[in-house]
Amino acid sequence: MLETTIAAIQPPDESAMADARALHGRLTKPAGSLGALEELSVRLAGLAGTCPPPLPEPAAVAIFAGDHGVHAQGVTPWPQEVTGQMIGNFLAGGAVVNAFARQAGASVTVVDVGVATPTPAGPVQPAAETSGPVVLDPSTPRLVAASVRRGTRDLAVTAALTRDEARAAVQTGIRIADELIDAGAAILLTGDMGIGNTTPAAALIAAFTGADPLDATGRGTGVDDPTYARKVAVVRAALARHAPDPADPLGVLAAVGGLEHAALAGLILGAAARRTPVLLDGVIAVSAALAAAAFAPDAVGAMVAGHRSAEPGATVALRHLGLDPLIDLGLRLGEGTGALLALPVVTGAVRVLHEVATFDSAGVAEK
Repeated sequence: MLETTIAAIQPPDESAMADARALHGRLTKPAGSLGALEELSVRLAGLAGTCPPPLPEPAAVAIFAGDHGVHAQGVTPWPQEVTGQMIGNFLAGGAVVNAFARQAGASVTVVDVGVATPTPAGPVQPAAETSGPVVLDPSTPRLVAASVRRGTRDLAVTAALTRDEARAAVQTGIRIADELIDAGAAILLTGDMGIGNTTPAAALIAAFTGADPLDATGRGTGVDDPTYARKVAVVRAALARHAPDPADPLGVLAAVGGLEHAALAGLILGAAARRTPVLLDGVIAVSAALAAAAFAPDAVGAMVAGHRSAEPGATVALRHLGLDPLIDLGLRLGEGTGALLALPVVTGAVRVLHEVATFDSAGVAEK
């Protein structure tokens, strides 16, 4: 599945992009007056292979949840049980991501790809091929049971995952992308949940970009100075121990990644293969996006950077990917919250190409 997905990812359609740029030149506005929105709409036309590109509606958020053996190193003060407890909160509709999703009219799918503790009771579904077609319902979050293993191993001691486990997680993400797109989603939004997951994110960012661990590692949930120093030291030691090769993205994910990181990389690859945009959230998402780009460089054409996370590694990763974030509000929550806030910006960029009159059709004189 992974290899066939990668083979299906194509570069942007240059003809559609040229058509979008030409259309912008005829719309009733000064050329370039919409700034970054114009180039965003051009990129989305290139991804879709048509101008104007489809409106990014409906939207579907996929929250991948997993736990991390590196939690044992004291890189966060939060207990690991919070991961499973937050799944219950997502399903009850009580998290920030739920509030923002309701505002945006987006569906929420929570995927247990590797939570260490039992997840709460809820509307659990296995993969769609065994449970019938997926229905995108913004009013009812759903839980997909797709655990590869109950948390990763401690990356400070040994590889976090085997290659087979990393592959299974990536392929879970691909399957979820297919399910959501088959159900009608026109844009996918990345979400994540996993206590301690900014530590493997920092390791992934440093591994793929060559950045110093100090520049790639942030304070996550807001750790104190001693915990932050320990976190940086853990990332540095893990990279020295495993020496992950950025030309081998599966190996990097296995050595220092998390199950949710690998699944998010798969979601991005699956969407890119289907020429569907993926709106990236914060540092977990962009660390996964680096892995997706290492698997298939043209996958970057499907990526839209929703926001600039307050985590420093996010800026390092976005710079490496060549992506400019749409908003910058100092967010560092995760869950998909920043991506949801950026969704109206993406929709507006595309709607311009669908609905704004040209100078000729409106009878407006050009300069």
